[in-house]
Order: sequence, then C-alpha cells, then structure tokens
Amino acid sequence: MMNLMSRSLRDPFHQDRDVLSRFRYGVIEVRDGALWAIHVRRWPKVISALEVEWIGHRRHRQSPGDQCLLYYNQPRCHANYLALKYVVSRRDCRLATFHRALEALDEVARVKQSDAILCDVFNERITDRMLAQRGWEPHHPRRWHRHYIKRFYGAYPPPRIDDWQTEPAADAAGTPVPA
Repeated sequence: MMNLMSRSLRDPFHQDRDVLSRFRYGVIEVRDGALWAIHVRRWPKVISALEVEWIGHRRHRQSPGDQCLLYYNQPRCHANYLALKYVVSRRDCRLATFHRALEALDEVARVKQSDAILCDVFNERITDRMLAQRGWEPHHPRRWHRHYIKRFYGAYPPPRIDDWQTEPAADAAGTPVPA
C-alpha cells in the first residue's frame, strides 16, 4: 500500500510514535487479527456514495482474506478529535480483526492525545448495542445519519495488549517474507 502519498509504519506505537503523531491522516491495516501497519497519509480519504454502495460491496464480495482497513482523519479545524471516516473489510474478515482495528484506533487517539473519536455509521448491520459495548454513544442525532462519539478527555481505555509490535510479514503458508 506504500506510495508517494503515504508512509507505512510497522511499529507505530513504539519506534514510529513521533511520525504517527505528526500525520493527520492514516489507514490502520489489520490482517488475521494482528496489526499489520499504519499507513500515514498526506491527504484525507475522499469518499463518495458511489464508492460505498457499488464499488465497496463488490470489492468486499470479491476479495478473500481476513483483513480490515480503517481510515481516520484528524481535522485541521478540530485538532483535538479524530474522525473515523471509512472501514473496508475483505470477505473473510472476522469480528476479532475488526475489533483489533478499533483497538488500534484507540491507541492512535492516545498517541495524538485526542479528546474523542467521531463517526457516522452507515452500515445497518453495525448495531447500537455493538457500538455501546465498545464505548461509543449516540451523538448529534439526525434523520439520515447515525453519528457516534467515543469520548476520552485524557482518560483512555487500558491497552488491550501490552505489545503492539506488528506481526512479521508472511505468505499464505505462514512463511516469513522479507520486508
């Protein structure tokens, strides 16, 4: 996923912590339930309804694997907040992989000292109960939008695991691949 517009951080919560704190936009990549990398970006992800409805569903059905990509922004006009903009999952993505991506987002909020994370939940399969279990609460209700917020204000949840070191790259057989 590395290109001219992004930089991949393999150890974002330790060795690359200062780089993570400087970039406003990023993608959290989780594979097989483990943090793979955080790709910091120079520009935000632009999302259209066409991409979500047509391309997103098609890509989800056709892409095998247990992978979740979580796009977040730190808006310039509201630097104390993170916005969860977009989540892309592959066909075989497990709930544990999605939860790991959310835990990584909490750690990004900790590194950036964010007061809260906001999102607009579009997928009806993501229930209010599921969000409440992860610390999200309804925020600014609207007729066609489901806005949620996860508040921190300096009190971050304890890390779910002690070591956020990403897993080494491996092929489908589990053989390590050089970086």
